[in-house]
Amino acid sequence: MRNRLTYIAGALAVALTAAACTGNGGGDSDDDSDGAQAYPREETLYTSGAQWGPPSTWNPLMLGQLATGTVGLVYEPLFLYDPLKGQYRPWLAESGEWTGEDVYEITLREGVEWSDGEAFTAEDVVFTTELGQMETVHYHDVWEWLDSVEAVDEHTVRFTFSDPRYQEWGRWIYRTSILPHHLWEGRSEEEVTSGANENPVGTGPYVYEDHDQDRMIWAKRDGWWAEEALGLEVQPNYVIDLVNSSNETALNQVMQGDLDLSNNFLPNIAEKGGDEVHTYYSGPPYMLSANTSWLVMNTTKQPMDDAQFRKAMAHAIDVDQIVNGVYSQLVQKASPTGLLPMWEQYIDNSLVEQMGFGYDPERAKELLAGAGYEDTNDDGFVESPEGDPIELTLIVPSGWTDWMEAARVISEGAQAAGINVTTEFPEQSALIERRNSGDYEIVINNERQMSNSPWTYYEYMFQLPIKDSQDTVNFGRYENEEAWELVEELNRVSVDDTETMRAITSQLQEIHFEEMPLIPLWYNGLWSQANESTWTNWPSAQGDSHYIPTTWNGYFQLGSILMLTELEPASE
Repeated sequence: MRNRLTYIAGALAVALTAAACTGNGGGDSDDDSDGAQAYPREETLYTSGAQWGPPSTWNPLMLGQLATGTVGLVYEPLFLYDPLKGQYRPWLAESGEWTGEDVYEITLREGVEWSDGEAFTAEDVVFTTELGQMETVHYHDVWEWLDSVEAVDEHTVRFTFSDPRYQEWGRWIYRTSILPHHLWEGRSEEEVTSGANENPVGTGPYVYEDHDQDRMIWAKRDGWWAEEALGLEVQPNYVIDLVNSSNETALNQVMQGDLDLSNNFLPNIAEKGGDEVHTYYSGPPYMLSANTSWLVMNTTKQPMDDAQFRKAMAHAIDVDQIVNGVYSQLVQKASPTGLLPMWEQYIDNSLVEQMGFGYDPERAKELLAGAGYEDTNDDGFVESPEGDPIELTLIVPSGWTDWMEAARVISEGAQAAGINVTTEFPEQSALIERRNSGDYEIVINNERQMSNSPWTYYEYMFQLPIKDSQDTVNFGRYENEEAWELVEELNRVSVDDTETMRAITSQLQEIHFEEMPLIPLWYNGLWSQANESTWTNWPSAQGDSHYIPTTWNGYFQLGSILMLTELEPASE
C-alpha cells in the first residue's frame, strides 16, 4: 500500500479545496453555499489520506477500490489484531481455538445484529468463507488448504483443514470482512467481486449517510453490538472522509482545524506543523513504521540476475541521506533484514553482524571487481564481465515527491560506485503495469504492511511459482525453491511457537543476505497528523491511547477502529 499526497493540477485542485472546506460549521439541516449539507462540527470527524478519487464502490471484497471506512466502520472481522502489542482481540467472534491439529472452532458473540436488524449468525461466517471458492475472490487460495466450513449451531463455526497454514489463517481471521448471507446470497460472481454494493449493510458502528465527488459520509448508528458487549462507543456522530487534495491544502486544513486527521505524507510536517499538529511521537521519527520500502531489482535481467551485483548495489545506497535529507527524519532506516520494528524478536542479530550491509562505496566497488565488473572504456561506469555496457533505470511514480528524491539519491550513489543507474518517473498506472509484467529493471516498492507475522514479508520476497503477472508479491521474479519451501514451512508453524518461527526466519535471513533478492531501504511511515481543536486524545506514544492512528484500508482491523472509541470532544 502506498499513501501520500500528490499535486492535483488546475481546476480539479481548486474544486476539491473548496469542497473540502465545507460542512464545518452548521446545524443539522442547513446547506453550505456549494450545496453540501453541513454537519455539526463538534459531532463530526473530518479525515483524509486513503481516498484517491470519488467514492464509487462499497464492496468490501474490492480491497483496493472501496470507499474509505467500508471495511472497519461498516463491515467487521472476527478478530482484531493489535500489531503494537502482538495480540488478537475477539471481535465478532467471542473466542477461537484449535481443537485439533486441523480443526479450528469459533464461538460467535450473541446479540450481534446487522444494521438492517437481522441477526448475525454462524450462517453468515460459513457463507462468507465459502465465497472464497469463487476464483476472483481475493481469499480464494484459502481453499487450497481449507477442506470445509460448517455451522455447528447458530453461534459456533467449525473449520476443517486439509493442510493447516497457521500463519496465513492467523491473518485471515482479522483481515476478512464477514458479509450478510441474507443479502448476498444469490449474487453472481461478477456482482460479488465487482458490484458497487451501493447500500452496504454491516455489523459495524456506522452506516452509509451520503457521498459526493470529494467525500464519503458515514453516520453513527444505534445498536452497535460493542456498546453492550464491550462497553465501547465510537465518539463522532459523523465521519467525513475527504478525497485527497494537495500537500499545502491538506497541511493548512489540519493546522486550521478544518481537517482533524490527515493520513498522508506531508513534507516537513515537523517544521511547519508546530504545536498545532499532533503526531504519534513528539520527536523523530514522529510516525509509526507501517511497512518497509524495498529496492526491487528484476532478477530475470542481466546483471541483476547476479547476487554479487545485487550486493554491490546494497552497499552503494546512502539510506541515511534519504532518512535525514529527503524525509527530515520522518522515517527510520530499515534493518538489513527488512523486518519491521514490531518483529524485532525475529531478527537474528548475529547474522546481521556477520552478513549485514550498509553504505560503503568502496565495498561496492570491491564486490563489483571481484565478480568481473570493470570500467573498460574509462567512462566511469563498469561493464559486464562479458564487456557489455550496463545501463539501468530506476522507476518510481510521477508526483511521489519523496520517492522521486530518494530515487535520485540511489542513482547518485550507484553512479559513484560505478553503476550507471538513471531515474524515470512514469505515471503510477503505467508503472504498475510494467512492474507486474516484469517490463522494468529497478523499482521501489512497499506492498506489505504490518501484520500478525513476518511470514507475510517472506511470502512477499520468495513466493513461487512466478506468474505472467506478479500482482502483489515477488516483483523481482526471484526463484529460490529452498527459500520458498522454508516460507511454506513457516506458514505451517503455530502463531504461538515463536521459537520455531525464529529458527526458520533465521534461515530465511541467511538466504536473504547471501542472495539479496531485495534491498531494504527505510520504514515507510504510518503518516498521521491530527489537530486537537475539535477532537483530543489521539493515539500517542506518550498518552493513554496506543492504537493505530489511521483510516487506511486494512488498518481498522489492526485496531484503528478503537481510536474512534477513545477520542474525546475538545469542548469537554
